[in-house]
Amino acid sequence: MKFKFLMISLSFLGSSFLIFSKFYNPNPIDPDRCVFNTVMGEVPLNMELDNAALESIQFSIQSGLNWLEKAQQENGGWGAGFRSNQREMNPHKVPADPATTAMVAMALLRTGSTPTEGAFATQLEKATLFILDAVESAAPNEKITTLSGTQIQGKLGQNIDLVLSIQYLTNLMDYISEDSNLYQRVFLAVNKGVDMVQSQMDEEGKSNGAGWAGVLQSSFAMNVLESAEAQGVQIDLNKLEKAKAYQTGNFDPVSKETKTRDGAGVVLYSVSSSVRANAKEARKARKLIKEAKESGLVENDVVDYDNLVESGISEKEALKLDAAVKVYNAAKVTAQDEKVLAGFGNNGGEEFLSFLQTGESLIINDDNDWKNWYEKVSANLKNIQNEDGSWNGHHCITSPVFCTATCIMILSINNDLEYLKERGRDD
Repeated sequence: MKFKFLMISLSFLGSSFLIFSKFYNPNPIDPDRCVFNTVMGEVPLNMELDNAALESIQFSIQSGLNWLEKAQQENGGWGAGFRSNQREMNPHKVPADPATTAMVAMALLRTGSTPTEGAFATQLEKATLFILDAVESAAPNEKITTLSGTQIQGKLGQNIDLVLSIQYLTNLMDYISEDSNLYQRVFLAVNKGVDMVQSQMDEEGKSNGAGWAGVLQSSFAMNVLESAEAQGVQIDLNKLEKAKAYQTGNFDPVSKETKTRDGAGVVLYSVSSSVRANAKEARKARKLIKEAKESGLVENDVVDYDNLVESGISEKEALKLDAAVKVYNAAKVTAQDEKVLAGFGNNGGEEFLSFLQTGESLIINDDNDWKNWYEKVSANLKNIQNEDGSWNGHHCITSPVFCTATCIMILSINNDLEYLKERGRDD
């Protein structure tokens, strides 16, 4: 079956598939379809996790989903609230905003629901219409919401509502019939949104209107362009390359120094974005060296500049891929360092987003380190979950809705293994 790249799906072997399909995806749509944020199989990704650990996570995910269902507002959206009142934890005392609604929608999609099928189909249908209305009614080069000063905007940037909404709609295209009215609305909204995302990028590859941790908004904008291109949407490739270069430049693989100017001074935000930006190129480089060794062009499987040139690519391309490998390998270690992850128990929603980016990047690169990351992060997320099933931040993005949606996406990332691996293909 043809893959139509973008964010979720589950495909395990033997007993592992049975456990995961019942646990993470109680309403499986199609094991060959996927959603969030990409098989080559040259280094098979180890998909097996400890069964006992998976069973212990089941309750956490379901509790979180049940809490989100109750938190949805009459208009179909969810809200995070304002920076000026971060202590407000009641999801019905804040206005719904597109960014938060998109994160919840992606969490529902990743855990097995679509606007027409699954345990939360009704909720997702309403959320989809809320997001479509926001994008369709927006003027070009303007925000898609009249809300200002939300927690998500203040931390991530003024255009984060647009970026996350288009990411969700792009993912959704794999789950709705192409001859349906909904698909036509989604397709047009994605094309409009991509143009808006690109127009809001500066010459450096950053998204305008950056918040305190604007590096994350820029990283998600880059993801949107990759995802839209995979769906056949025409994008500005020059914009995409600049966006990747900006993310790559935030980390020096030799000195291990991290530029945190656009990351609120927090190493985690910048390195998780650098890992994500270079995951696909790092995998491409590894594939080239593997094929070169098999054909006798190189003597060993070391992925470096000299071997890349010997494999037959240009010096310019070899420099680019060599840099991507160095940044990816160094940044992924930093992103998983205990000191960098030490914020558990005192996190904001932006930390959860960074954890999510790191995990997806490891899978996109077909990197078996994803298991160590998952086991460490999932154990910690379980420990800090609230009794009512929600998660909340302790600074900046404190919203229980936004944090719960992001944590569910992390815990259910297993549903997207094949999809994310497919995103890492270089063809």
